[in-house]
Amino acid sequence: MAASTHWTATATAQAVLERGGNAFDASVAAAFVLHVVEPHLNGPGGDLVAIFQETDAASPTVLMGQGPAPAGATIEHYRGEGLDLTPGAGGLAAAVPGAVDAWLLLLRDHGTWELADVLAYAVGYARDGHPLVAGAAATIARVAELFRDDWTTSADLWLPDGEIPVAGRIVHNPAYAAVLDSLVHASCTVRDDGPVGRAARIDAARREWKTGIVAHEASVFLSQPHRHSGGGQHAAVITAEDFAGFDAGYEPAVTREFRGRTIAKAGAWTQGPALLQTLGMLEPLADDLLDPSQEAGAHTILEAQKLAYADRDAWFGDDVVDLDALLSADYLDERRSLISAQASAEFRPGAVPGRTPFRPPLRTTYDAPAVGTGEPTVAHGEARVAPTGETKGDTCHLDVIDRWGNIVSATPSGGWLQSSPTIPALGFCLGTRLQMTWLEPGHPSSLCAGKRPRTTLTPTLVLRDGAPEFAIGSPGGDQQDQWQLLALLRIIVGGYAPQQAIDAPALHTTSMPESFWPRTWTPAGAVVENRLGDAVIGGLERRGHRVTRAGDWALGRVSAVGRDAATGVLWGAANPRGMQGYAAGR
Repeated sequence: MAASTHWTATATAQAVLERGGNAFDASVAAAFVLHVVEPHLNGPGGDLVAIFQETDAASPTVLMGQGPAPAGATIEHYRGEGLDLTPGAGGLAAAVPGAVDAWLLLLRDHGTWELADVLAYAVGYARDGHPLVAGAAATIARVAELFRDDWTTSADLWLPDGEIPVAGRIVHNPAYAAVLDSLVHASCTVRDDGPVGRAARIDAARREWKTGIVAHEASVFLSQPHRHSGGGQHAAVITAEDFAGFDAGYEPAVTREFRGRTIAKAGAWTQGPALLQTLGMLEPLADDLLDPSQEAGAHTILEAQKLAYADRDAWFGDDVVDLDALLSADYLDERRSLISAQASAEFRPGAVPGRTPFRPPLRTTYDAPAVGTGEPTVAHGEARVAPTGETKGDTCHLDVIDRWGNIVSATPSGGWLQSSPTIPALGFCLGTRLQMTWLEPGHPSSLCAGKRPRTTLTPTLVLRDGAPEFAIGSPGGDQQDQWQLLALLRIIVGGYAPQQAIDAPALHTTSMPESFWPRTWTPAGAVVENRLGDAVIGGLERRGHRVTRAGDWALGRVSAVGRDAATGVLWGAANPRGMQGYAAGR
C-alpha cells in the first residue's frame, strides 16, 4: 500500500511493490519521482525526515536527511551583509543538501534493488516528460517576473519560449536526468554482483553526489551575487567541501504513549516533539475536548498547540534539548493548567530549571519586498496564510507499507524551483532551510556553522502493542503536525476511519512565529475550513480567536497507510484537497 501527495509517485511506489521490491525500494523510487513531478514542493537540493520500522525491528528509526549550515554560514557574515533575518530565498539560505544522500543510504541498508532500477522511473519522467501540475504552473506564474529579471537560469528551465507554462503541459528536465545518470554510472564501477557489491555501488553513487559535478557546479554558480528575499544581492557561502562533509544517518525515535498507542517522532531538531507535548496535554481530558468538530474541542486543541509551539520556538534546535523535562507528566500538567476558556494572544514558553527560554522577535509585520519566499517560496510565503486563508503551497509526503510489514513515513522538502536560481548544469536549485535559523546568537535555533536548522519536517509512526499500526504525515510547514493531530485524534479517540479523518474539516493556529521568512506571527490567530460550521466558528470568535475562513476544502495535506491489527488487511488514505494526492494498493 502506498500513499503520497502526487499520483505519479504513488503509482511508482506501487509499481515497485508489484515487482517484488520492498517498502524501502518503493519509497526511494517514489521520492526521486517527487523531485521531478513536484518541483515547486521539493527537489534534490533539499532535505528530508523519515521514520520507519522494519518488520523484525523492535522499535522505529529516524532517517536524518537534514544537512547543516555551511562552514561559512555565520551570524557575523550575515549581519555583515546587512541582514537581520536569514533570507527566505537565495543561496545564503541554503543548508547542505541532505535528501539524496539520505535516500541512497536508506536504499543501501534496507532496500533490495539496484540503484539503476530504482532511479529509472525518475530518469524517465525527467528525460521523456511529465504533465506539469496546476500548483507548479501557478507557482511559476507568481515568480515569473523574478525569473525573467534576475534568476534568468530559472527562466530558461521553467519559462519555455519566455511563456508561463500551463497546467498539463509536458515538461522535461534533461539536466536532472543526466545528474541521475551520473550517479548510476558511478555505481557501475563496482563489479561485485553480491550484496557487498550492491552496497559498494550505492556508496559510489553517494560519493559522486557529494564530490562530483553537483557539489562543484552548485558552489561555483551560487558564489556569484544574486537576488535574495528582501531584494538584496548576495553571494552564497556554500562550498564543495560542505557537500563532501555531510553524511545522512539514523537516529532513535522520540516516543510518547497516547490512549493505548505509541506515537513516534524525530528529535528536537525537528518540530516533532511538539506534537508529543500537545498529545500529552490533551490525553487526560474528556473526549469532547479532543473533538475538533466541537467548539470546546477546537478551542482546547488550538490552545494546547500554542503552548507546545511556544516551547518549540523557545527550546528546540540542533542542541542539547531536555526532552525528558519538556515531556514529563508534571511539566505537561503545568502547561495544561494554562488553558482557559478564552483564546490566548501571548507567547508563553514553559520554564526549564537552570535555563532561560529564547524569546524570538515577535513581529506581526515585516517591511521588505517578498522575493520568492516561504515554503515553498511564493509571493507571501507558504507558511504565511493569505487574507482568504489560502495557504500558498506545501511540501511533499509519502507513506509505504509492504507485504512483509516494513513501513515508511517520509516528508521530503526544500530545493523548491523558487528557492534560488536554477543551476544550469544540474536542472535544480538548492534549498532554503536556513531561513529557520535566527541571527540572534546563543540559542538552540541560532544560525551556527555545522549545525542543522530546526526543521518543520515531521513524519509520524503510530504503534500498538509495540508493532507499527500506521504511518502518517503531511506537508504544510508549521501546520504539518497540527493537521496530523486532527487526524490522530479522530482516528484514535473519535473512531473515524482514516479516510474519514483526513476528509474531516481542518483548522490550525497561526499564533506562533512562523518558521519561514519573514517569520511574523498572528497573536490568537486561527485558520479554519468553512465546513467546521458557523456555530463552531462563531464560538471560537466569541472566545477571542482571530479566525480566518479558508474555504471548504483548503487546509490539510495528510496521507497515511497502515495495517488493521484485527484482520491484517492493509489500508491507505490520501488527501482529496487539490485533487493531487493518491493512495493505491492491493
